[in-house]
Amino acid sequence: MIKYLRLIRVHQWIKNIFVFVPILFSLHLFENDYLLTTLFAFFIFCLASSTIYVINDIVDIEADRSHPVKKNRPLPSGAISVNTALAVVVILLILVSISMLYFNIEFILITAGFILLNVFYSFWFKNVVILDVFSIAAGFAMRVLAGAFVIQVPISSWLLLTTMFISLFLGVMKRHSELTVVSGNNNSSSRKVLAQYSLNFADQMATVAAAGVIICYALYTVAPRTITVFETENLIYTTPFVVFGIFRYMYLEYMSNKGENTTKIIATDVPMIVTVILYIAATVLIIYKVI
Repeated sequence: MIKYLRLIRVHQWIKNIFVFVPILFSLHLFENDYLLTTLFAFFIFCLASSTIYVINDIVDIEADRSHPVKKNRPLPSGAISVNTALAVVVILLILVSISMLYFNIEFILITAGFILLNVFYSFWFKNVVILDVFSIAAGFAMRVLAGAFVIQVPISSWLLLTTMFISLFLGVMKRHSELTVVSGNNNSSSRKVLAQYSLNFADQMATVAAAGVIICYALYTVAPRTITVFETENLIYTTPFVVFGIFRYMYLEYMSNKGENTTKIIATDVPMIVTVILYIAATVLIIYKVI
């Protein structure tokens, strides 16, 4: 059972938490109907993303066998056969298709688009320099849009831009970490697109993306629409948490080379965990008029 949980990468489901962004910032977080609907949407995206993870592992099975960490995954290690993995893909797609029938057409289309985008990523986009990280960013933006569509609320353009930049940042930092691993092992076969990147180029991209996150989020907190909707200017005080989180992530990558596994960083680094908790708490307290 554990090997199947590893195959569908349950630990990566945390990335789908972006589906909750619209309900948090639309002031509906504590309304049961909205919350249950968003939880269901989150579950669908977990199944959809697991489908993509399995497809991607099937496509990359040979390359992963030469990677110092990925070789231990169920498929490249031989713990699960390709035929069994294909059967898992079919089952997951059926579950996603059936579940989507209970939602509006906008959510269905964005979920289908998310799956299609990631299929293209698995077979093509991930081998095209720059387009690979932009595909990752688009996937996160689609999660946010899905969260808005499923409960039919508007979403701020600044929040979408913030999501795009933070996902670009994480994608570039992942490439930087992979480049470091490849350089250390003198092995370029684990991911073809790495041959088109350099550490210096990845550093420059990371700097731009990090600046984009901070600027877009700061502008969102002081935008007239934001102040009008929340009836407060205090959201700007959550910006330091965002800045610290970005800097902490860069520190962990550049000083410890831990940027390849985003989920592991968020789940195991104590300062990062504390920052995320404090950010969420401060945001809820401010926009829901607790303070």
